[in-house]
This record gives sequence, structure tokens and C-alpha cells, in this order.
Amino acid sequence: MIYKENLCLYGHPNETWEVTLPAEEVPPELPEPALGINFARDGMNRRDWLSLVAVHSDSWLLSVAFYLGARLNRNERKRLFSLINDLPTVFEVVTERKPVKDKPTADSGSKSRGSTKRSSDGQVKSNPKFADEGYEEEDEHSETLCGSCGGNYNADEFWIGCDICERWFHGKCVKITPAKAESIKQYKCPSCSLRRGRP
Repeated sequence: MIYKENLCLYGHPNETWEVTLPAEEVPPELPEPALGINFARDGMNRRDWLSLVAVHSDSWLLSVAFYLGARLNRNERKRLFSLINDLPTVFEVVTERKPVKDKPTADSGSKSRGSTKRSSDGQVKSNPKFADEGYEEEDEHSETLCGSCGGNYNADEFWIGCDICERWFHGKCVKITPAKAESIKQYKCPSCSLRRGRP
């Protein structure tokens, strides 16, 4: 019988990955990662095995996020999980699946808030509310957080949605007024504007 070490997958801040022995000193308060990702490897197709490793990695990353999120207040947790949901999972990256983006008018937490945008034909339109979707407005409003400050939706404030990342922002947080929004064909939030400007 061949002895196999319990190997773990490590993701590094520079976006590289490494399969190696588990760290000797893992903080005891953190959830345990799955050990022995190499055990099933020999009996599996390479792509299926990598997908399995990716799923285990996602599971551990989410368990750490939930563990750390337990100390946050409601708005901070919403902000954390909104940020997590804005990124692809390890599984989606490994399998080259494109994450499904929620549209602001679809069943998602980032619903339209009556802000104005220009449609592709150049006409100004007002995003629809969700009364026709059968949602309770109060519940829906509490789900949308500002992508800048993390504050809750307030019907008395102007909001604008980014056409690139589809996050919503208080107009005041991104220095956009309703009048200025009327003249914008495609709104890019500060984060997306920075990304587009890099080589």
C-alpha cells in the first residue's frame, strides 16, 4: 500500500495556487479545510477531480466567511456577502463557467430603485418598481446596499446602478445627481472606471 500525504490547496494573494502539505499551525478557531484532496485523484478524470477540489475550496472559503460574519452586524454581513457574490467561485473559475449576473430588474437583492438610465435607443427611462413581481416592497428595499458606503436603500434618496458590475449606489456617494444621470448613456461606478483605465 502506497502512503499518501494529506494535501491541501492554497490560494495565494498573487492569484497563484499551490497544492502542498497542510500548515502545521492553523488557527484552532477557524473551520477545518478538507484534507486529502489527492486521495480521490487516482480514480477520477482530471477535470472532475479539479472540479471536486474547487467545490471543497469554495465550501471552506464560505465557511470561513460565515464564521467571521457571525461577529458582524446585519448591514456588515449583507455587505460582506454582497462582495462575495460579486466574485466568481473557485468552481466557476476552474470549470470556466461564467457566473450568472443578476439583472437589477430580475429576482435579486440589487433591485431597481426608480433611478433613471438611458436605454440603448437613447431614450431616458425609469427603472420599474417590483409591485408587478409580487414582492413586498419593504423586504426588497432592505436587501439593497450601497456599493460604496454599504448603507441600506432609502426611497427618499437618489440611487444609480452601474451598467458594468450591476451594483447600486447612493447618488451622493458617487457624486451623481438625478439631472447628471439623465445625460449619462452608460454609468460606470468608480471601481469599474478604475478597472477599465488600467492597461
